[in-house]
Formats: sequence, structure tokens, C-alpha cells
Amino acid sequence: MSTCEKEKAWIAWSSGKDSLWALHRVRHSADLEIVGLLTTITEAYGRVSMHAVREPLLEAQAAALGLPMHPVRIPTPCSDDTYGALMRRALAPARELGITNIVFGDISLAGVRAYRESRLAEVGMKAVFPLWGKDTASLAGDIIEGGVRAYLTCLDPRKLPRDMAGLPFDSDLLSRLPEDADPCGENGEFHTFAWDGPGFSHPIPVRVGETVERDGFVFTDLMPAPGTSSQTE
Repeated sequence: MSTCEKEKAWIAWSSGKDSLWALHRVRHSADLEIVGLLTTITEAYGRVSMHAVREPLLEAQAAALGLPMHPVRIPTPCSDDTYGALMRRALAPARELGITNIVFGDISLAGVRAYRESRLAEVGMKAVFPLWGKDTASLAGDIIEGGVRAYLTCLDPRKLPRDMAGLPFDSDLLSRLPEDADPCGENGEFHTFAWDGPGFSHPIPVRVGETVERDGFVFTDLMPAPGTSSQTE
């Protein structure tokens, strides 16, 4: 490999603000070239796992970013063994294509980082964490000021008021967060869907739908609005 050639990477794409900001950071580095989005989809629902984002919206993100999707479809419930086997199956062809790194948007959960690193080491790949160790209050501000536009798609009602589901991730929302809530939702307080931001060729038309409570979490359904397309422009 020449000294100017970047290593290739996929990004573990949740559809949310942290994934987009991690992608933005890596695209402005000299080390890696992101060439695909790796996303876990709960097969029975056709939605991004935990974020509950509809697959057509995920496809619209991929088109706006100019990157191919690499979905990993998992059952529900999904054991750790099953998850690991499905992920290894997804990563095997990537390794053969020269993908050596997977980028993650994790910020501070050491156990999650160790798990990801050990699993990737099994298939000869490395985990990269461009947001690791950042102060989450400063990071949340940077994400908003950097042009990321997102909605809350899921929240834990034990940590946030239920009426925050479906709200935009913006400075007003940050000012409303409980004192013990992480501004980036790093402890599972909330998850998001990014509909615009750095690297998007165009915003994704989306409208906020119904909010429901299921399995101890509050989910707000985001709907593709007229003009949404999964085709690259």
C-alpha cells in the first residue's frame, strides 16, 4: 500500500447523530476511507435495531451520503451467539474486499468498546472510535452547531420525560434534559435519526408519526415524507 493510500473502512451505522458525526470526523481525517454503512436491522420489523427507524429512511440516508448499505438482519429475540454468527458472516466478504476497519460512534462505554474490539479481532479487523473520550456536553453542542439535524426516535422513560419522544435534537432539547441525563444519550437515554447534516447531498424529507410505548421504551415513528428517495441523485 502506498503512503498516500487510505485504509478502507465501513461505519457501524445506527442512523443517528453520533454515527453521522463519527463519519464526518473520519471523512476529514487522513487515515481512513469510509466505503460503506453496516447496519443491524431487526428483520421482523424492517427497522434499525433499537432506533426503530424504517428501512426506507435508512436507504434514503445511504443515498444522500453516497455510500452503499450492508444490512445485517437479525431475529427477535436475538442471542449473543446468533448475533455474533450473523455479524461474522457479514464481515467475512468485507475483509476479502480489503475492508480492515469498522468505525463506531461510541463515546465512553468501556465495556461496549472492549466487546467490539474483541469481536472484530476474531475476523482480523480493527475497531475505530473517532468520538472516544469526548466531553458529551461539548460534543452535543458541536454536533448541533455542525449542522446535524435529527429527531429522537426512542427514549427510556425511566431517564427522560415521555413527551420528549419525537422532538428535534437541538439546543432547546439539551436545555430540557434532566441533570443526570447524558447530553448525547450515551447511557441509553435516547436514540436519534439524522435527516440532514455534513456529508448529505440533500435533506431527507421526513414527518413525525405516532408515539407508542413498547417493551419498556417509548418509540416515535418517523415516516418518509413526499420527496423521500433511496435513489442516488
